[in-house]
Amino acid sequence: MNYRTGIGYDIHRLVKGRTLILAGVQIAYARGLLGHSDADVLTHAVIDALLGAAGLPDIGEQFPDTDPRYRGASSIKLLAQVKTMLRRRGYAIVSVDTVIVAQEPPLSAYKGAMIAALSRALGVPRDAVGVKAKTNEGLDATGSKRAIASYAVALLKKSSSKGGR
Repeated sequence: MNYRTGIGYDIHRLVKGRTLILAGVQIAYARGLLGHSDADVLTHAVIDALLGAAGLPDIGEQFPDTDPRYRGASSIKLLAQVKTMLRRRGYAIVSVDTVIVAQEPPLSAYKGAMIAALSRALGVPRDAVGVKAKTNEGLDATGSKRAIASYAVALLKKSSSKGGR
C-alpha cells in the first residue's frame, strides 16, 4: 500500500482568560479554547489525521494531558514532532485538508496565516494544505458560541526507504 488516509476531529470549549490559537496563529477574540495544551483544535485534528493515516495511537496517547510536559504546550510544535515520527516510519505527508467549525470569530482574515503555519510545520507546499471555516448556523455547541471544532483529512505516501520526504 503506497498511500494512506486518516481523519481527525477535535472540539474545545470557549472560555474567558485564554488566548485563541488555531494552526499556531493567534486569533483576536475575547475568549480562547480550554485545554491542557494551547487547545489548538485545528492542529489537534491534523495531528490525529496524520497519526491515524500512519496507524499510530492518537494525540491523547502520544501527548497525554496527564503529563505535565504538555501543559500549555504549543500544538504546532507537537505537530513537528509527529512529522518526525512519520518520517522515521517512512511516510511522507502529501496533503492535509481541514474544516474549522465556529460561529465566531470570523476567520477569513486568518486563513492565509493558518495555511502558511501548517505548511511550514508539515514541510509541504502551501497548496498541499486546505483550511476552510464554516459556521453551524446557530446549531449545537459551536453554533451557540460555546465551542470550536475542527475536522482534518490527511494523505500520506509510504516511501520506498525510511526517512520519507
